[in-house]
Amino acid sequence: MKLRQWSTVGLVAVATVATLNTVPATASRPYDPTTQSLATLGLRHGLHVGTAVNMDALNDASDPQYRKLVSSEFASVTAENVMKWESLEPTRGTYNWAPADQFVDFAKRNRQSVRGHVLVWHNQLPAWLTSGVADGSISKQELRELLRKHITTVVNRYKGKIWQWDVVNEAVSDPWDTPSTLHYKGFWAQNLGPGYIADAFRWARAADPKALLFYNDYNIEAFGSGNPADDKTQFVYDMTKSLRAQGVPIDGVGSQGHLGTQYGNFDTLQVTAALKKFSGLGVATAFTEVDVRSQLTEAVQAGNSEEINPRLQASAANFSVLMKACLAVRSCLSYTVWGFSDKYSWVPGWFSDPPEGLATIYDENYQPKRAYQELKSDLIFAGPPYVLPRIAPKPRR
Repeated sequence: MKLRQWSTVGLVAVATVATLNTVPATASRPYDPTTQSLATLGLRHGLHVGTAVNMDALNDASDPQYRKLVSSEFASVTAENVMKWESLEPTRGTYNWAPADQFVDFAKRNRQSVRGHVLVWHNQLPAWLTSGVADGSISKQELRELLRKHITTVVNRYKGKIWQWDVVNEAVSDPWDTPSTLHYKGFWAQNLGPGYIADAFRWARAADPKALLFYNDYNIEAFGSGNPADDKTQFVYDMTKSLRAQGVPIDGVGSQGHLGTQYGNFDTLQVTAALKKFSGLGVATAFTEVDVRSQLTEAVQAGNSEEINPRLQASAANFSVLMKACLAVRSCLSYTVWGFSDKYSWVPGWFSDPPEGLATIYDENYQPKRAYQELKSDLIFAGPPYVLPRIAPKPRR
């Protein structure tokens, strides 16, 4: 496989963000990287540090700080919801493009690369689709054609504007599911079989020859037992290897990076080893949805610093582990936090028993946390010979 260092979109972002954010050193004002954005510091290594974007927050005139930080702090953006199928086609045959178009236009104005999220997922599907399959009014053959049409329509609309597409999302089960042996899960596998994954990548490639096409999943930061029956990372690795052997145009694997401070998470060398192993298949890698949540005990909610501080420190350490591993492997092209402020984090609304939160790199008042500072320091102090510019693959045919 012939490699190149940059995609066209990446080059534009690198040049422009660096120009906008770099302050030239003078005799009276020495170079100070601590004043630079995550975007600028990441692009020193060719790494795009990005964020997921909540469009309601972006459009909230009473909260200009959100828009300011999205546009100034990050080199790439991912739409939290407005590019998912239920948002794009709430009524069959009638597309609502306005929010997604606005998101892509915002990124273009700010010279930011776009991660397209997501083409195929078993969640956030339009009700007309799932109910039609359930009542038999949509046959399996028609369902496959609807999926092909959806992928083709969406990718064609944003052709040339998307750097990385999450083509298939969360297709693999977890060890705690039933059955416990890992398998292909969810609506699409149940109705079309696992072959839909290869089909989805081929349809996406036909619609846009230049976008990088990713498989995206959680709990694949490092290898465990190495047994694909219970090691999700191994299962995804074997899947990727098989897809590559079939000539499927999969360009990358995204590890979401949703972590929690209450768990025994992996160290930097374990995560680095996993990225290197995926890189050995000839695919790019990325961290696509990073956040690190903590349990909100009564003491935490009451403001007890003795319980809050250890959680903030553990959070910073976990953000840093993923960043250092990404920097160490040249195929790791981007590091995206799944929202940057606790004010709009998805975590409290999803994890309520017990309640969890504190998951992002800024607090609810947009004050940077220890995690933000650790990410910044990782980017500042990294360099040759261990951290080198990124190598991005050419999109596969």
